[in-house]
Amino acid sequence: MMGERPDGARGIALVTGAGRGIGSAVAQHLSREGYAVALTARSAEQLAEAASGCPGPTRTIPADLTAPDAVNGILDDVENAWGGVDVLVANAGIGASAPLERITDDQWADVLDLNLTAPFRCLRRVIPGMKQRAHGRIVVIASMAAKVGEPYIAAYTASKHGVLGLVRSAAAELARTGVTVNAVCPAYVDTPMTEFTVRTIVQTTGHSAEWAREFLEHKQPIGRLITVDEVAQAVWYCVVNGAVTGQSLNVDGGAVQS
Repeated sequence: MMGERPDGARGIALVTGAGRGIGSAVAQHLSREGYAVALTARSAEQLAEAASGCPGPTRTIPADLTAPDAVNGILDDVENAWGGVDVLVANAGIGASAPLERITDDQWADVLDLNLTAPFRCLRRVIPGMKQRAHGRIVVIASMAAKVGEPYIAAYTASKHGVLGLVRSAAAELARTGVTVNAVCPAYVDTPMTEFTVRTIVQTTGHSAEWAREFLEHKQPIGRLITVDEVAQAVWYCVVNGAVTGQSLNVDGGAVQS
């Protein structure tokens, strides 16, 4: 049985990987724009902190998206409480770094499970309701790694190339239904994931953390990391513009011109 939308809510949004970084910023942006926002991630503590920055109604749903029934459970929770999801932002992801010949089967599977299979399951679950209501917005947070290859991140790059293919195929399939599907492709963003990359560089090269961070900053022609708010603004553009679908919006400081 479907729940009822909270009074005054512009719509219902679900953000995965919402406990910190990009996901937290997106959830808070959508809340400021009037959406009732469901936030999901593994950490209940991080979700509570992220939700505390949302001015509107929230639901926090701790879950491991890689579990086979997790997506259905999350959507059941949201629908029973509030009704169908109008905006899905599939943000949850994991990075990994290793020379190609050292990537194990388990490491490969872990990255693809969260970065590609979980978004697929989310899309599969929300699309029928969106089609029935003739309206929906799906935004997947991909990466510049969906556009170019870099050394030592083969699993991550493969997963992001794959999710961009998923977005494009879904957008073509849904073009006449009122549902749009887009990807936002950030470069290096000032998030805990980038801090993990900094630590990895330090461990593998012996350089200082300051050197590693500056190295990543200069991957962007603008000479700095992207902010989480800049990514959230790009997501919002995909939400409000119904003529934009099947696109991969670069938020990369000019790294890949298209």
